[in-house]
Amino acid sequence: MIRYFTSGESHGQALVGIVEGLPAGIEISSEYINRQLWRRQQGYGRGGRMKIESDHVEILSGVRFGKTLGSPISLVVRNKDWVHWSDKMAVEGNGRGIEKISTPRPGHADLVGAVKYGFDDLRNVIDRASARETAMRVACCTIVRKFLETFGIFIGSHVLSIGTAEVRDRRNIDKLIKKLTVASCGGYKVAEEADMSTVRILDKQIEQKAISAIKSAKKKGDSLGGVFEVIVTGAPMGLGSYVEYDRKLDGQLAQAIVSIHAVKGVEIGSAFANATMFGSEVHDEIQLGRDKNIIRPTNRAGGLEGGITTGEMIVLRGAMKPISTLARPLRSVDLKSMKAVPSRYERSDVCAVPACSVIAESVIAPVLANAFLEKFGGDSIEEIKKRYKKGK
Repeated sequence: MIRYFTSGESHGQALVGIVEGLPAGIEISSEYINRQLWRRQQGYGRGGRMKIESDHVEILSGVRFGKTLGSPISLVVRNKDWVHWSDKMAVEGNGRGIEKISTPRPGHADLVGAVKYGFDDLRNVIDRASARETAMRVACCTIVRKFLETFGIFIGSHVLSIGTAEVRDRRNIDKLIKKLTVASCGGYKVAEEADMSTVRILDKQIEQKAISAIKSAKKKGDSLGGVFEVIVTGAPMGLGSYVEYDRKLDGQLAQAIVSIHAVKGVEIGSAFANATMFGSEVHDEIQLGRDKNIIRPTNRAGGLEGGITTGEMIVLRGAMKPISTLARPLRSVDLKSMKAVPSRYERSDVCAVPACSVIAESVIAPVLANAFLEKFGGDSIEEIKKRYKKGK
């Protein structure tokens, strides 16, 4: 089973990751991982931190001559901003003379984190709860993503809305996605197309409205959220299981996406629209194709039935709330004096929905890979290829 761990604080020395359970023989390079790290840092509405950090990964172990060894892989992404925080975030010492933060931000983990762990300095929460952690998640999951691509499974995403700038008429983008996903690496093609937009929106008119909305929010000292869509092409029928609640693939995928900072909702296929319709209008009919193969004329289920992949394109949507750090502060309480005060401002983005969509591409990769390995198994790429070919 593939699992990964991340460690590190936003303004600490580095982010560290360990990926365990990957088979031997996956071709991987720091350049391939760095491409995904670069994509995570893009998007109109990002804050000043992106001007400081230019994330690059160091692969420390588990890879030799460009191929995984089957042993744990360790990764490091250095924080360039550490030089300005070496006193405030020192590993050793007693912290005397360092300002303690006592005013929590509404919507962030500040207050609940401090209560849970008994901190009198919110900096202890702020630096680990920060979305900076997702840089290492992307690095770890990108190796898993490369494993999936070896078997023709490609992941991509695009943004559907930012604030009230929303793609309401999907006909044109659905045609574009259909055209792009005809290729064997369809998910990748969709991601490539979305990357051409600074907000990753495929509709040019909505793209401009989204940019204007972000500009307006920035002037007001506010922030914006939105909705993104992740698609997976090439996943075979039969990944996942219906036999136990925790083996249902749709539940696992939803958990992975909601685990991303500020994501509060997930939709699979056209779930919310389906909830307003009759069953006869919703369920994807099963038909025989010309070659007597099973085909589906629609994909309202989003590629999953009963917690198992149908062989159709997997379609997931995530709803990201507006970022909780605001230049125009909301009301809060100073936990030291217990007096009403404006909330604290930390350097932050105005909108990170485009980046969040890229992160979502990454975090679902281990979920899909584990379902794939559960079905086809093996300790090396060559062994898995044989089993996959036999089991298809």
